[in-house]
Amino acid sequence: MELTSDHKTVPKEILLYLSPRLREIIEIQSEAFFCKLEEIRVRYGQPLLIRCGDEDWTVKPSGQATRDIHLGYRVNEEDIYRTIASISDNSLYAFEEDIRRGFITIPGGHRVGLAGSVIAEGDEVKNMKYFSGICFRVARQIPGAASGIFKEMCDAGNGDLVNTLIISPPRCGKTTILRDLALQISSGKGRAPENVVLVDERSELAGCFRGVPQLNVGPQTDVLDACPKAVGMMMAIRSLSPRVIICDEIGRQEDYIAVQECINAGVKVICSVHAGSDDELRRRPFIKDLLGGGAFKLGIVLSRSRGPGSIREIIRWEEHDRA
Repeated sequence: MELTSDHKTVPKEILLYLSPRLREIIEIQSEAFFCKLEEIRVRYGQPLLIRCGDEDWTVKPSGQATRDIHLGYRVNEEDIYRTIASISDNSLYAFEEDIRRGFITIPGGHRVGLAGSVIAEGDEVKNMKYFSGICFRVARQIPGAASGIFKEMCDAGNGDLVNTLIISPPRCGKTTILRDLALQISSGKGRAPENVVLVDERSELAGCFRGVPQLNVGPQTDVLDACPKAVGMMMAIRSLSPRVIICDEIGRQEDYIAVQECINAGVKVICSVHAGSDDELRRRPFIKDLLGGGAFKLGIVLSRSRGPGSIREIIRWEEHDRA
């Protein structure tokens, strides 16, 4: 991979939060390098690791990029603690609630995951200390990412949206797809715009920083950031008058109950769930009940066959179950 000093596409919000030494050796990489940047992993005593698409790279102390991670710059204690100080604005106390959840969102909507010694009481995380790992995940806006899926979600008869489940293994682009669906529905692409509520429990869909979305989720979208999905769906119905509710990664029994309540209230629901196929999905007991009750009409199975967000399969459950 050719290296140049041209880095117009570098997510500068991230570079500003790295320790000076890490910033120095990363920011000289080429534009091509950063076009595919997904993650920067900083682990104490280990080589700096950078994920670009499906490839893992590192950077030598000289600044040269290499696929041989054993040659990479080894992160030291100063790198860890100067990076932590930057992302917390030198006040870990102010970010205590974020740290309990295991990550901090920085301007630009990028999420910074944290590893280290966890302080817990019973099953509840109270805080963290002695940080040993930091993972910067790049938040990217890809306008039109959901256009192919959006067409499938419109009823052939009346054009209404149908309740849809995005089925995806990890790293197949489901968050990007959900974000773009919110933008398209809220903006009225090819149809009248509708009020959307994003219940963003993990602060990934809108990438809120201090409550303000850092990513474009549309002019008629309200965001409930860091809000538990089941609670947020009920809050939305009571007070925000949504036509569509979008949330990521349903999995608990209370999520499924809330989805059914939304549908009973006449609100369209678009959710994602971790699974690799319809068969795998149906092995999850609560999902099986929702599908059996007709809650979702459409399932979109994603893959990375042509890059994140590729459609592997489209399932229309009424037709599928009749077959």
